[in-house]
Amino acid sequence: MTPPPATTPDTALVFDRALVRARRDRAAAGFDGVDFLFRTIAERLAERTGDIRRAFPRALDLGAHSGLLGAALRSAGVGRDMLVSSDLSPAFIARGRGVRVVADEELLPFAENSFDLIASALSLHWVNDLPGALVQINRALAPDGAFLAALFGPRTLHELRRAWAEAEQAIDGGVSPRVSPFVDLRAAGGLLQRAGFALPVADAETITVDYPDPLTLMRELRAMGESNALLARRTAPTGRATLMAAAERYHALFAGPEGRVPATFEIVYLLGWAPHPSQQKPLKPGSATMPLAAVLAQGNTND
Repeated sequence: MTPPPATTPDTALVFDRALVRARRDRAAAGFDGVDFLFRTIAERLAERTGDIRRAFPRALDLGAHSGLLGAALRSAGVGRDMLVSSDLSPAFIARGRGVRVVADEELLPFAENSFDLIASALSLHWVNDLPGALVQINRALAPDGAFLAALFGPRTLHELRRAWAEAEQAIDGGVSPRVSPFVDLRAAGGLLQRAGFALPVADAETITVDYPDPLTLMRELRAMGESNALLARRTAPTGRATLMAAAERYHALFAGPEGRVPATFEIVYLLGWAPHPSQQKPLKPGSATMPLAAVLAQGNTND
């Protein structure tokens, strides 16, 4: 059953969630041919669960797509008692295995204390109310449960954004929104804290993928279900002249010696914990027993 639409206030709406669902449904059948980035991030998230060195018997793959993260988590020993896959798209959920739920990240249907780990790979960047979604995720975790996610960061597709802006300005006389707003690394830890997570950690990496030409990149983004779903997008079809101008500008600005073009994907990783009394706490101001000057002096001693 498809869940009801989220209750995010209209003033906070950025994305057309119905369109996001429709595009994921359309992408599901051919996703295996363009899933390289999702596969890479799923493997890296699963590796991070190994670094944590604790068991996660009940886990949720949130925004599962074709189930790559769930499979990687199973291989890492996560979710031995229960591994649930959820996605906005019924077509993707139909492709999965095990316990599967069609669920909107903006209106999670899970009870409190349901999971020891909630992990999400490249899905939450389409959420209108990310702070609200994080609060719901925290609520669904058991005390001392972990939230681990990868989201696109603000440098993602900066080449495409520039090429489209210059082409639209030249051909159409104005620029329309083309690339989604993404979570900034500097704000990520604060988002986790405001949602009630303890011990928040955020870091980032950049993955650059080469394509034969800009049009191939655009086709693959569409095949991934990652094309423009901004509510403020231009709804009229893009003219061929503008499309070709964007491709030509992309090539002129960024092509390498062999003519291939790069596409940048910045990945922001988030880790936070549902609060528990056993967790480490920051020291209270003024509780240090050694003056800072003494610490610095120790660090600068010469043998």
